[in-house]
Amino acid sequence: MKSWLDIPKASDFSIHNIPFGIYRKGAFPRAATRLGNTVIDLNVLQKAGLFTGISLPDDVFEQPFLNDFISLGKPITNQVRKRIQDLFELNNGELRDNEAVRVDAFFDFATVEMLLPVRIGDYTDFYSSKEHATNVGTMFRDPNNALLPNWLHLPVGYHGRSSSIVVSGTPFRRPKGQTKADDAELPTFGPTKLLDFELEMGFIVGKANEMGSSVSVSDAEEHIFGLVIFNDWSARDIQKWEYVPLGPFLAKNFASSISPWIVTMEALEPFRVAGPEQQPAVLPYLEMNRPHNFDIDLEVEIETSTGSSQTVCRSNFKHMYWSMAQQLAHHTVNGCNMNVGDLCASGTISGPTADSYGSMLEITWRGSRPIKMKDGTERKFIQDGDSVIMKASCARDGIRVGFGEVRSQVQPAN
Repeated sequence: MKSWLDIPKASDFSIHNIPFGIYRKGAFPRAATRLGNTVIDLNVLQKAGLFTGISLPDDVFEQPFLNDFISLGKPITNQVRKRIQDLFELNNGELRDNEAVRVDAFFDFATVEMLLPVRIGDYTDFYSSKEHATNVGTMFRDPNNALLPNWLHLPVGYHGRSSSIVVSGTPFRRPKGQTKADDAELPTFGPTKLLDFELEMGFIVGKANEMGSSVSVSDAEEHIFGLVIFNDWSARDIQKWEYVPLGPFLAKNFASSISPWIVTMEALEPFRVAGPEQQPAVLPYLEMNRPHNFDIDLEVEIETSTGSSQTVCRSNFKHMYWSMAQQLAHHTVNGCNMNVGDLCASGTISGPTADSYGSMLEITWRGSRPIKMKDGTERKFIQDGDSVIMKASCARDGIRVGFGEVRSQVQPAN
């Protein structure tokens, strides 16, 4: 496909993509898509009759979140996506030649405010990268037994805090909590000294299941609307002291950051790949009958308060040992009911080499190997004033689909 709209060749937002998000320019939020650097108001397109023939509520694109739109189901949302592609196809003049609609519907991305795309009712964070789990187990336990006994048999996860998930560009305060030095008798209280990012992808639930029912691996992707980039901020020193016996709490619930555009599963289809071989064999309810991983290139950059920036990680989503389909099947196998807009994060995505590790904990190996920054400073963990920028994109056979970025700046503790 080619478009009549000017789309930079290297743009994440090609006509093959057509993501969905919520923007604001003025008083009211609206649903939108993006091509190149242009944000397109879907409400304006609907009111102009450009979605005639698709069964859409009159106000579905006037809502502050995409939940109502996603709840219409893939037969409808896919029709909308394909119709948008058709409207922007090179030889289609319906929108191209309608200047009045374009004036009302088109905005330069730099001039709008992007908002949280969905109302997130519940959030689950998994721990599904074998390389990451092995690295952490090696650091904190016996290297010969880095993985706990359950890890190769089920996608490990925990329920996180949805209220503190924020959209890209939202700064946050360095968290405070209890920490305990290895040589100290008692804990102390104060700002975390070991603030870390975690490179993750998150999927948005697009179809609910009733309480008491479960979603099979083969049906799981019908329940997934699309993906976002996810930065699961972590306070490592707080986490180390608090996580036994029940797991992360204050170390994780202070902030998580997501990219504003949801890239649909349909847009990612050309990038489907097989994941790592799973040994020992998984239980039948986790068996996959086709590849469920995706070849998504990932990158993490640290920008210091001086404006100096440096890439510290390049990884790929295909490395995940447990797929999204397996995560959702396991999440619901006990009858847990998922709702539209729920978010499930992958867990830190680390590759097999040191330059593909998805956290500062691994990149600097607990701070023992500091990163030398271009401005002459060093980083063991993230400092006040630093911004972390994560990017994700796919490219194959002339097709490019990307997520843009999730950017967050750390401000000093209150």
